[in-house]
Amino acid sequence: MNQEKMLQAVRELPGTIGLYVKNTVTGETVSFQPDAAVGAASVIKMIIMAEAFRQQEAGEADFAEPFTIRPQDKLPSCGVLTYLHDGLTVPLGDLVTLMIIVSDNTATNLLIDRLGRDRINRMIESLGFTATRLNRKLWQPELSRQGIQNYVSAGEMGRFLEMLMRGEVVSPSASEKMLKILGDQRLNGKMPFFLHSMGIRCAHKTGEDDGITHDVGIIWTDEPRIFCFVSEQTDVSRAEGLLQLLALESIL
Repeated sequence: MNQEKMLQAVRELPGTIGLYVKNTVTGETVSFQPDAAVGAASVIKMIIMAEAFRQQEAGEADFAEPFTIRPQDKLPSCGVLTYLHDGLTVPLGDLVTLMIIVSDNTATNLLIDRLGRDRINRMIESLGFTATRLNRKLWQPELSRQGIQNYVSAGEMGRFLEMLMRGEVVSPSASEKMLKILGDQRLNGKMPFFLHSMGIRCAHKTGEDDGITHDVGIIWTDEPRIFCFVSEQTDVSRAEGLLQLLALESIL
């Protein structure tokens, strides 16, 4: 990794940018404002997934539990459930998968209601995170106008991903299953943009909103890289172009 090249490019972006890149074999790390809390967008869904697995292993949730999708449950934008017929029944485990691989917002809010926002935040605290926080469900415009947002940081998402690699989130088995779900990601226009054509796999989660674009994950090379790029109040198209290049640069 050309550290100075990467950092200079990030410094030139407008807004608040967080970058955390780590070679998990050598320990070489590049970071820029890794502790900066930014609007989480869909990256917070990784933590919701972790709480779902925790409750499953504790016998507090059953991944076979059925959920009937009602018209009032459906949210716009990312996902598929909002476009399917009313009355569709989906098990909890599939809600978790849809929340991650197609960033389904309907699935996410159903899971927040079922798992409990306070319990999700206790999961965050148990991981030792202070910047990351779930303060509301998705698509709550009135709360958003009041400045009530969800938050993540590049550094904490990097730590979360490294803990997954070590089998330390909930359990080794749960960590392995979560990595598998992240590896099935269908939204691959950011971090994996150049990498997929090179046959390099990624396990990752994207996020986007007005002025926000994120991608955090693991690049599976012989020396796996943790790669976390988060941004707020930025030029999204410019930031995404740089994100793609930085992911490639991180393995060179």
